[in-house]
Amino acid sequence: MLRPTVIKAIPKDNYKLLLEFDNGEKKSFDVTPYIKGSWFGKLHDKPYFSSVKANGFNIEWPDGQDICPDDLYYNSVESTDIPHI
Repeated sequence: MLRPTVIKAIPKDNYKLLLEFDNGEKKSFDVTPYIKGSWFGKLHDKPYFSSVKANGFNIEWPDGQDICPDDLYYNSVESTDIPHI
C-alpha cells in the first residue's frame, strides 16, 4: 500500500505546516530542521515560506524546494486541534 499523499497545506507562523492527506488524516509537520543552507534557507523568509502549495503528491515552494512525501507523512504528528483545512 502506498503512503497517503498531501492534498492541502497551510503554513503557520512557527515554520510548521498543517497538512491534510488523501486518506483524511490531518497532521502537523515541522519544517524547521530543513531550513538551512542556501537552498532551503530561503524558507526562513516568512512570506516565501507561506507560498507553499500542495501539488497532489507532496508540497513545494515557487523556486522548487520540496520535501519528500515519505518525510511529510511519517515525520508529521497527528493533530486534533487542526480545523477543517
